[in-house]
This record gives sequence, structure tokens and C-alpha cells, in this order.
Amino acid sequence: MIVKHNLTAMNSNRMLGLTTASQAKATEKLSSGYKINRAADDAAGLAISEKMRKQIRGLTQASLNAQDGISAVQTADGALNEVHDMIQRLTELSVKAANGTLSETDRDAVQNEVDQLVAEIDRVSTTTKFNETHLLRGTNANGSAGVLTYSDAKTAIDSDFQNATPNYVTFNDTTGTVGVKVVSPSGKNLTTTGATFTGKDVGPIGSTTYVLVDSASGVSVKEAIKDLEAQGGIKAFSSMSELTSAIKAAYGENIRAVTTYLDGKDLYIKAETFANLNSPIDLSLHVGADSTDDNKIYMNISQLSARGLGLNGLTVSGDNADAATAAIDVVADALQRVSNQRASLGAIQNRLEHTIANLDNIVENTTSAEASIRDTDMATQMVEYSNNQILAQAGQAMLAQANQATSGVMSLLQ
Repeated sequence: MIVKHNLTAMNSNRMLGLTTASQAKATEKLSSGYKINRAADDAAGLAISEKMRKQIRGLTQASLNAQDGISAVQTADGALNEVHDMIQRLTELSVKAANGTLSETDRDAVQNEVDQLVAEIDRVSTTTKFNETHLLRGTNANGSAGVLTYSDAKTAIDSDFQNATPNYVTFNDTTGTVGVKVVSPSGKNLTTTGATFTGKDVGPIGSTTYVLVDSASGVSVKEAIKDLEAQGGIKAFSSMSELTSAIKAAYGENIRAVTTYLDGKDLYIKAETFANLNSPIDLSLHVGADSTDDNKIYMNISQLSARGLGLNGLTVSGDNADAATAAIDVVADALQRVSNQRASLGAIQNRLEHTIANLDNIVENTTSAEASIRDTDMATQMVEYSNNQILAQAGQAMLAQANQATSGVMSLLQ
């Protein structure tokens, strides 16, 4: 009997250590749910599963990208649905104004509604956006989405408005507005009647001076207007709405709306211009986990402003039906443009829905494959854990027995 080395205890202790280490790994796998918790667990499996995880994460985000694309399409389509309704109303108004039973005054009333609808179509196109990206006003020459320029309109009207100096308000390149201050030529003589009138003078815009007649002395307002216009180069009106409508009509292709505003005690007339015709905006949707071009879906949306649809300057007024008759075809062409764009958006949405279904299917199957490599088989691992637990208990018992085995040597030393 030897006591220097207790080989039985050493063997039991070594085996117990192996069992404890195995049980610790089993516990880690059961608690984490992964059978690969570090590269040492399965180096090749870790590399394969991480590539799969990269694909899963990328494709999941790609699916979200496609869903954002659908949301953008639905936003644009919803706005164009309203534009469609307004264009349909323009069709009704054009056909109505083309009827010979209407008087010039009737057509002027129809023109007022036409102007409002065209202005609203333009406003919808310039303000509709998704996540701060303008959808319907195209892109300018340098590719900046939603940046509007007004150079064409400025060239067409700015020099004429400057004729109203010193009452001219500088053209605003950011907002596309230009204005003129209204002055009061009260007590101005009327040429043919010798009477006077009280009103407001907009001043010369181009070759025309616009005058508002509030009242007249010695003659009626109607006679005062007739007298003023007989002088040449003057257009006179009995209401500010008629005056602003006349300015709008004179520059219909470039001016979207004409309104009045007060600055302190001074009255101004402000003209809002149509923007230039911009190129279609190109939205590229990334719908894959890799950087290749075939993982992008391109969506083009044309500028669908009033100028983009050819509705700027739409005229149905006049003493005959000619302008209204011509307007019918203009409106029909605009309707077709909106229809084409909406059809394109609908096709893109259907494509994106199929894209999302495909991406989600790939993610599901790749996740299943990754799980088979990385995830713990709980049933199998529990069997191993239970086996190690039994072995650990047995090992502890054997180690205790081995430690007691040498105690008998004491009886030899007594």
C-alpha cells in the first residue's frame, strides 16, 4: 500500500474534471440556445452561419426598403387620385364653356374655377412628399430632387413688372413670386367727361396700366371705366378681384395665382409663378443584401405640376367657344399623362409586393438553415446534460472513496 501518490483519486479527479467541463458546456448551450457560442465550438460552422446571418439581416432590411417603396408609391398615387378628380372637373368645365349658350360673363365665371383648380393641381404637385422627399415635382438640372427654379417665368414677366417702378417688388427666386405696390390716384381727372374718379392705380405692368375705380364724381363707375380705357393702355375695373383676374389672364402661362396682401398700411398685389418643367425624379429602391445593380428597383415619377401637365394658362373664357373647345383636348392630354403615371406606379407596387414575398421566403429558409447549424438541439443536449450530471455525481462519489482508501494505512502505523 502506497500513500505518496493516490492514483485512484487522481484518476477519479481527472475524469470528474472532464465530466464537469462537458457539463459546463452543456449548461451553456442549454441556457444560450446556441450550440456554437464561440469559434472553438465549431470553427467552420461559425463561419458558415455568420455568412447566413449577414444575408438574413440584409434581406430583412431589403424587405423593409421595399415596403417603404410601397408607402411612397401609395402616397404619390393618393395625391394623383385627387389630381385625377380635379382634371375630370376641368373636363366638365371645358365642355360646359364650349357650349354656345354661355355668355362671355358666364365663361369668365367658369374661368375662375378653372384657375383655382389648376392652381391646386400645381400646389399638390409641389408639396406632396414622403419622408421629406418630394414626389411629384421632379428634379432640376443638377439632380436635386424637389428643388424648383423659376427662370422661365422670371424672364417672361419680371421685366414687365419692373415697369411699375418704384412700386415694383423684387422677384423672389426661392418662392417664384413678384409683386407691385398699389397707389391711390384719388381725384384724377377723366379725359372725356371732365369729371374725376377715386380708386387705386397698380401702375404699368408691361404696356398696360391697371386701375381700380372705387367711385366717380359726376359720372357712374361704368362711365368712368369706359372713359379711362378710351385713353389707351389702361384697363379699368370696379373690383380688385376683376383686376387681379385680368393680370392672371394676361400672364396665364407663367402666373399660377394673383393675390393681394397688406404690408402695414400699404396694399400690394403678389403674383405666384409656375415653376420650370423639371426632369422626372428617379427613386432607386435597394431590395437585396448585396451591392449589385440587379438588387435595385428604379421608380421614375414625372413632374406632374400644372406646367408638367400642360395645364398652365388653360383658358376657357372669351366671347366665343373657341378657347374652351381647344381646352378640351389640353385637359384630355393631361388626364392621359396622369393615368399613365398612376398605371406605372400601380405596376411598381405590384412588383414590390412580389419582391417582399420573395425576400421574406428567402429569409425564412435561410434562417432555418442557419438555425440547424447554430441552434441547440434542446432534446439531445438535455440527454447529454443529464448523462454528465449522473457521471459527475458518480465521479464525486468515487473521488470520495478513493480519498478514504489510504486511511487504512494508519492501522499499520499503530
